[in-house]
Amino acid sequence: MTREDFRFFHRLRVRWAEVDMQKIVFNAHYLMYFDTAVADYWRALGMPYEEGMHQLQGDIYVKKATVEFSASARMDDTLDVGLKCARIGSSSMVFTGGIFRGEDLLIACELVYVFADPATQTSKPVPPMLREMLTAFEAGETMVHVKTGSWAELGADAGRIRTAVFVQEQRIPADLEWDEADATAIHAVAYNRMGQPVATGRLLPATDGVCKVGRMAVHQVLRGRGFGELVLRALAAEAQRRGDRAMALHAQRTARAFYERLGFAAQGQPYEEAGIPHIDMTSALPLAR
Repeated sequence: MTREDFRFFHRLRVRWAEVDMQKIVFNAHYLMYFDTAVADYWRALGMPYEEGMHQLQGDIYVKKATVEFSASARMDDTLDVGLKCARIGSSSMVFTGGIFRGEDLLIACELVYVFADPATQTSKPVPPMLREMLTAFEAGETMVHVKTGSWAELGADAGRIRTAVFVQEQRIPADLEWDEADATAIHAVAYNRMGQPVATGRLLPATDGVCKVGRMAVHQVLRGRGFGELVLRALAAEAQRRGDRAMALHAQRTARAFYERLGFAAQGQPYEEAGIPHIDMTSALPLAR
């Protein structure tokens, strides 16, 4: 088993509480590392786990876990946990994994999961949608696609994400979230392969060639997987098609690094909007790669 066997990796750093007096990792923690990687694997598929399993009308349960030890991880090691779905049976899924320090394989693992009824924990056939998603991901296919359109076309799904992120999570008053600009904006919504909306944003009409992006939101459990970037690039493509030359936005300060990576530069001083620290940012079109 080598790193080349995997296209998915979860990175972690060994913490003090996970090692013994010799500063090597307790054996039991390796299964925790694999379990953490499995959770991140579902995020890479663009699937919020709880909502996804509810839609699939089941859940997955570990049936068997086999671990093979080659070497120990130590305090402060940076480890990469490779994971792949190696086989899908009628009701089971077999994942193989490897924990690497650099190119060195420390631990190998095989995890057998069973898809089952949550109430009775009796096995059920793996749903075709789940089978298709796993197969597509391992083949390197795109797991999320973005649609652009009007509020009439996408408002229900965009509103679902915005309500969850801005109103429920960030506690922005609902009367500040909804405005008349939605009716004239171009909206973008990212969907996973189950048809669930996972990210959104909107593009307002341009003034002197500068358009404004707003209401950028990503499902809470799926942040950091690149889905917000897909939405922003889709909006940038729409802006370029109509001849806009630049984009502007009010970025929450916690998202500043995200926008800087795409070529946005901060303008002026930070300020508060709806009780949340913001900074104005602008970028020429096209966006940086």
